[in-house]
Amino acid sequence: MGLLYYGGSRDPIMVEDRALAHLKVVVATKLRRNESFTLSWQHPDGAEPGRTTIWLHPSIPLRFVFDEPEPPELSAEWITAMAHSANTSGGIMLLPEQVENEE
Repeated sequence: MGLLYYGGSRDPIMVEDRALAHLKVVVATKLRRNESFTLSWQHPDGAEPGRTTIWLHPSIPLRFVFDEPEPPELSAEWITAMAHSANTSGGIMLLPEQVENEE
């Protein structure tokens, strides 16, 4: 399980490593362009029901911590979907990866 430290909070946001690796690419790209956006997710099982949204801005410190030492192979489709959602008024909604079945 990966961790995302946001701003000055000592409490990390827990995100599965593979999802966090994809999110990192999109977030870094947007922030490098000096763009701000929101990131939302549903609370995990066992936590208080609901969802959380944070505002990401280039001036707010972020730290990505991964459990796995090697980065996963990235899905261009998942990155593209996250990047498109980052450009909407709703921002990125962190959802599980959708795997297309090949027939």
